[in-house]
Amino acid sequence: MENEKRYLKLSGLEPLVITPESNFINVGERTNVAGSRKFLRLIKEENFEEALTIARHQVEGGAQIIDINMDDGLIDGKEAMVKFLNLVVAEPDISRVPIMIDSSKWEIIEAGLQVVQGKCVVNSISLKEGETEFLRQAKLIKRYGAAVIIMAFDEVGQADNYERRIEIAKRSYDILVNKVHFPPEDIIFDLNIFPVATGMDEHKRNAIDFIEATRWVRENLPHCSVSGGVSNVSFSFRGNDVVREAMHSVFLYHAIQAGMNMGIVNPTMLEVYDDIPKDLLERVEDVMLDRRDDATERLLDFAETVKGTREEKKVDLSWREEPLQDRITRALVKGIDAYILEDIEEARQAVAKPIEVIEGHLMIGMNVVGDLFGSGKMFLPQVVKSARVMKKAVAYLLPYIEAEKDHVSSSNGKILMATVKGDVHDIGKNIVSVVLACNNYEIIDLGVMVPPEKIIDTAKEENVDVIGLSGLITPSLDEMVFLAKEMQRQNFKVPLLIGGATTSKAHTAVKIDPEYGQTVVHVNDASRAVTVVGDLLQKERKDAYKIKLKEEYKIFREGFSKRQRVKEYLSIEEARKNKFKIDWKASEIVKPKQLGIQLIENLDLEILKEYIDWTPFFRSWELHGRFPDILKDGVVGKQASELFEDAQQLLQKIISEKLLKAKGIFGLFEANTINNDDIELYFPPLSREVSEEKRGIFRTLRQQSKKAEGRPNIALADFIAPKDSGLKDYIGCFCVSAGFGTQELAAKFEKEHDDYNSIMVKALADRLAEAFAEYLHKEVRTKHWGYAANENLSNEELIAETYKGIRPAPGYPACPDHLEKKTIWEVLQVNENIGVTLTESLAMWPAASVSGYYFGNPEARYFGLGKISEDQVADFAQRKNISLTEATQWLQPNIAE
Repeated sequence: MENEKRYLKLSGLEPLVITPESNFINVGERTNVAGSRKFLRLIKEENFEEALTIARHQVEGGAQIIDINMDDGLIDGKEAMVKFLNLVVAEPDISRVPIMIDSSKWEIIEAGLQVVQGKCVVNSISLKEGETEFLRQAKLIKRYGAAVIIMAFDEVGQADNYERRIEIAKRSYDILVNKVHFPPEDIIFDLNIFPVATGMDEHKRNAIDFIEATRWVRENLPHCSVSGGVSNVSFSFRGNDVVREAMHSVFLYHAIQAGMNMGIVNPTMLEVYDDIPKDLLERVEDVMLDRRDDATERLLDFAETVKGTREEKKVDLSWREEPLQDRITRALVKGIDAYILEDIEEARQAVAKPIEVIEGHLMIGMNVVGDLFGSGKMFLPQVVKSARVMKKAVAYLLPYIEAEKDHVSSSNGKILMATVKGDVHDIGKNIVSVVLACNNYEIIDLGVMVPPEKIIDTAKEENVDVIGLSGLITPSLDEMVFLAKEMQRQNFKVPLLIGGATTSKAHTAVKIDPEYGQTVVHVNDASRAVTVVGDLLQKERKDAYKIKLKEEYKIFREGFSKRQRVKEYLSIEEARKNKFKIDWKASEIVKPKQLGIQLIENLDLEILKEYIDWTPFFRSWELHGRFPDILKDGVVGKQASELFEDAQQLLQKIISEKLLKAKGIFGLFEANTINNDDIELYFPPLSREVSEEKRGIFRTLRQQSKKAEGRPNIALADFIAPKDSGLKDYIGCFCVSAGFGTQELAAKFEKEHDDYNSIMVKALADRLAEAFAEYLHKEVRTKHWGYAANENLSNEELIAETYKGIRPAPGYPACPDHLEKKTIWEVLQVNENIGVTLTESLAMWPAASVSGYYFGNPEARYFGLGKISEDQVADFAQRKNISLTEATQWLQPNIAE
């Protein structure tokens, strides 16, 4: 067992596998009543909806696990834990990460274990109440299928030195593994992080004892993990953030090297280790590692000189004096293109053939880029900038190379990339292509909306080594399945990569992998792509890797099938009886100030700047964190700030030179619910010359999973008054786009070998489209409909969706059916009025477009449909007047197996 690879595997809706290659796992603690005053207040006030936003912000901010604690003397911890966890599991954007159930009371922990989905972590148990109780709790945790944090605490007390830490850890481990048969990979030790530099001699070794105990545990207790609360170590320097940030970074630097692989860290309270001034670094390390008797006094004295100060950095051009190869490597690593052509010309003069500059100077530099990216010391925006420098250098050399006519350049492999038929989104695909190209792979990019026959034919003609498929919308998943079947039928042997926002390991393993006898692998980010492709193509390990992947997906498939069978679903009739009920006699229904359709032909983009939600922008570049905190993040803050500055410059250019055009259309209509789940509306044509009104119907879908008592099975139709109530209610729908001109501008950048700005303009167009949707919704709420005329919300509050009413969109959790876009297009005549079209898979073109509905009822809320059963699919087909096959095709991802 000791030599066998066993990894800690946790899950919410998505898996989290912690391997030796994983970066440090950050646990978010703001949903802890002891760690957040705001969260405690909200729980005391029973304002659980707002408390959920704290959990959501933690996940958006990069927390990979969220710690939930309800231990407070003034609240019923058990009731609060159960209620909050029930709400969390109904929110896919929160419950996608694993939960850490945190309590000092066993009854609260067990109540949480009975609610939470996936594989969670219990925080914590210990030997402080003796071995009998420890055994009892451990056995129950094992039965519930959770991992566990073990505190270094026993009947004598807390471990406060090296010897006590390893003594308690060893005893706990032996009991768990040998008596309970607890999986050792599911054991996480919290070895107690205590403050240093307190002035007390007994505290001098607090940090180094933790670090050395961590090293001992990882070397002597196989497969387990080590965690802890990092902020404790700097408790003595509260109020001096400069010193605290340095202390956290130094502590983590040494603790991670010793084997600490997870913990609670505030990302805004970290400095980059290499950026800590040397004099401060020396004093902090003296304290952390207990290197001098006077270490505490020296740090205290020095702390007064740096309190609150930060030295501004000056531009350093001394690197221009370095040798040629060092200059080229630095230009590639730093993404500096100002001097690359003169350096490349100098390199060309120094070699026999110009191809040698690419295969020598440039590849040496790009290998450094690849190593830094692979080790987590470079981030995606930097790599894309490196590619821009590389492309400019290669473009400069090509005429010289062509003139010789005898060059042969080798690559690591040929990769075909395509966004599948009907889908128009390609930012992620383009980023992956750039990263792979940086690692000397030849990329054949077929673009977007690529029919399967073109992918198949090109793969044959070019004799590619790998095919990569990308997709964002749900119908793309079926396209990928079809391609896998066709590749199997035509006896393809090349591996198939699957990526894109709607794709997942689950869909890849369950739907695509069984259809193709060769390797299929889901790649969820660009940083993994290089490693995966390398493993697939390198002769010495590709066969073993492919066999391993096939087996891994087979095991995943079997487990997925078992999990699906466990879930219970109501019939559609039962679900409708348990609908969300509004007291319509007492409900507030506001008639819109202006019914009908309105057109926005050219909105000033300057208006949209203040409505931009920047957090998803950073996520698209694989920088995870919440804006604006991400700009000060200890790990990615510097890169995020540079990226943000570049984005601001391009955005201002787009606005001032009117490089993109924004158009929109919306309508507000009289409406009622009919037949439980349908919304009937009356809409006039846009032309005032025609008085005839038309009737339209939006078909909604209803949750069918069996709910806890008192929780309804919701459909969007529940938020509109039923026709038989005799009340007139109202609904709106809209489509906005900021994508007109995006393709042309991106193509211009690509022609200039500037992938960085080509990707940037698409990312900015997406943000502007979302900002347009946010702005228009506010205008509708406060003016055109007017049900929230006195609203005065900040952009942060708009992003947090604290407004009254909702704007769900077809294709998203509450209404995943893309077919309803057709009804919106028919009602608003979207194509004819603003030129936004739907592809055959119902993706919007231009890609930077947003469409959806407006619901104004104060009780309307966002929710996730989840899985539905086949009786609702049949019911939907009948209501929609389409075949069962067509309904199944469109609803496939939501149909329970």
